[in-house]
Amino acid sequence: MAHKKPHLPEKICASCHRPFAWRKKWARDWDAVKYCSDRCRGVGERAGPAS
Repeated sequence: MAHKKPHLPEKICASCHRPFAWRKKWARDWDAVKYCSDRCRGVGERAGPAS
């Protein structure tokens, strides 16, 4: 049986406006994380939700 992860904190991506969950690699700077991926970071902040 697979182990279930506890509820992890989530944020909304500043670029694609989709929710993304905490990752261990972001543990040290979670407060500064704004984007869900390198691709979204490259695009930057967008005005409204993606369609």
